[in-house]
Amino acid sequence: MKIIFKALLYTGLVLTANLAAPNLAHAENLNDLRTGDMRKLVLHENPRDVSMVEFLAPDGGASLKDYAGKIVVVNFWALWCAPSREEMPTLEKLAQEFDPEEFAVVTVATGPNAPPAINAFFEEIQVTTLPKYRDPQSRLARASGVLGLPVALILNREGREIARMTGTANWHSESAQSIVKHLISKKNAS
Repeated sequence: MKIIFKALLYTGLVLTANLAAPNLAHAENLNDLRTGDMRKLVLHENPRDVSMVEFLAPDGGASLKDYAGKIVVVNFWALWCAPSREEMPTLEKLAQEFDPEEFAVVTVATGPNAPPAINAFFEEIQVTTLPKYRDPQSRLARASGVLGLPVALILNREGREIARMTGTANWHSESAQSIVKHLISKKNAS
């Protein structure tokens, strides 16, 4: 009798554990997709306006408005930020998973990060496709409420912030990919 009871109890625990595990392929909303590192992703109840302060591109000026119509992850980082070293390759892998007409990762080095040092940093961590934008006076970072690094904002197709991550994350995780897929599938993500 004890063996049957233990077997039933074990079976019940296994079934309950499997039911409680998130099924990212069938998740109904963004909150359901947040697992692992992505649990730190704060989803905003209402989209927030973002600053259109220009930042520097290697060949001139740029702005977040240049990415209108796409889902965008804006990552604020700096050369001195150790977590950026871990996070940046995962951001590149995430960007490579999706159509660049639909999705972009925008990396913005905030503070005094010299272009030669940025180039050396990207080469050292073997990141070759992410943009090397700079915000030397941290104007965009301050206007965006960035208080520490790294910080990532997720923007909808209208260029409004819908989520924010403070701290490092594996942006190439199944959860992060599922979140981006979900947002891309919603043509009017908000």
